[in-house]
Amino acid sequence: MDTLHASKLFESLSSPVRLAVFQQLAAAGSKGMVAGDLAKQLNLAPNNLSFHLKTLSHSGLVRAEQEGRFVRYFAQLDLMMALTGFLTQNCCAETGECCR
Repeated sequence: MDTLHASKLFESLSSPVRLAVFQQLAAAGSKGMVAGDLAKQLNLAPNNLSFHLKTLSHSGLVRAEQEGRFVRYFAQLDLMMALTGFLTQNCCAETGECCR
């Protein structure tokens, strides 16, 4: 991961709604959530949720799978872990301390 990629991921999470959507999907883990349940859980209008899911999907932080007439969404936790790793890769490098 590089700085440009990381900044695009942060940009997609910069909305409080998108951050809440990602956190809810992360909590759902490998089960993911269908859009209707996600909208109810977060008290969002479906069209508003759709707008935010599109942004998260374009960044790669969320993926979607068609299930009949429903779409199930999943947080891409491996990408989030890579972003976290990018942020902390030089942690305490200048002081020689061990980060905890």
